[in-house]
Amino acid sequence: MSSSKSSPIPATLIPGDGIGPEITAATVKVLDALGAPFAWDIQHAGMAGIERGGEPLPETTLDSIRRTRLALKGPLTTPVGGGFRSVNVRLREAFSLHANLRPVRTIVPGRYDDIDIVLVRENIGGLYVAHEHYIPIGDDPHGVAVLTGMNTREGCRRIAQYAFDYAVKHGRKKITVVHKANVLKALTGLFLETAREVASDYEGRVAVDDRIVDACAMQLVLNPWQFDMLLCTNLFGDILSDELAGLVGGLGLAPGANIGADAAIFEAVHGSAPDIAGRGIANPVSQMLAAGLMLEHVGAGDLAQRLNQAIRQTLNDDNVRTPDLGGHASTAVFTDALIARLG
Repeated sequence: MSSSKSSPIPATLIPGDGIGPEITAATVKVLDALGAPFAWDIQHAGMAGIERGGEPLPETTLDSIRRTRLALKGPLTTPVGGGFRSVNVRLREAFSLHANLRPVRTIVPGRYDDIDIVLVRENIGGLYVAHEHYIPIGDDPHGVAVLTGMNTREGCRRIAQYAFDYAVKHGRKKITVVHKANVLKALTGLFLETAREVASDYEGRVAVDDRIVDACAMQLVLNPWQFDMLLCTNLFGDILSDELAGLVGGLGLAPGANIGADAAIFEAVHGSAPDIAGRGIANPVSQMLAAGLMLEHVGAGDLAQRLNQAIRQTLNDDNVRTPDLGGHASTAVFTDALIARLG
């Protein structure tokens, strides 16, 4: 499909918590100006879901995604410690969104220029399966905390194949497998072993090497240009993707996609930032870039390219930036400037 002449595509829209509704509204406004083909079904989750229906992940939201198989989601609040389990994790599990895609590219020149790295993260296994419990010791009911992680051979093979297929499709030359197999010999050793097996099927098309996660974290700071793609377990991918975002100016410039066989959810990767919610100064670029990934996913790559170019021009040529990027523009001012570029 291509451009605004495409038939409407049903999609679930989850505005989110905190600054979520502000950056999501800005993104929808830009998509409308772009002529994007989405027909939105607005649903809620997180704190917004609790406020409206008493559930952090209402059944109506799940039903909507089951129907559309496509969603754009704002940031959701997850309580630290107590409260409810991460809605983001629950959504990934509910729809078997096994691949988390986080491309990071330099948009605003800064400390690190010409960064272009794609991180692929296994999304539903590892230490995020949340098989955890406490063991009481004496009078302390939380005397010992126990967490069990789990990787499966099939899950490791599936994410490795996704990464190598992505590399071939997008002209990527090398994948670095990130692990801790020197210590977590079973949990991440299986991941490394399986990735190497999959890599053999792509010999001559995609090169492969590997790094221990702590060494990789250091080398991303010292010389990030040596990396092309990173293939990570769930926890390591979560951490390193934030480090990557830091290389290009922060989480406000980094999009994310959660991909499964039957559904896909696109999102800003930052949190809900309740401290600035309602002040009109939130940076909507991460959410807009996520919408660009969503456009690519449905085959509207021409629109995604126009959107990405307009974002670059607005930030660099027009120098319209929100406070987190050193500017003074409000969310609305940035959005209007971007729409003017699209026009």
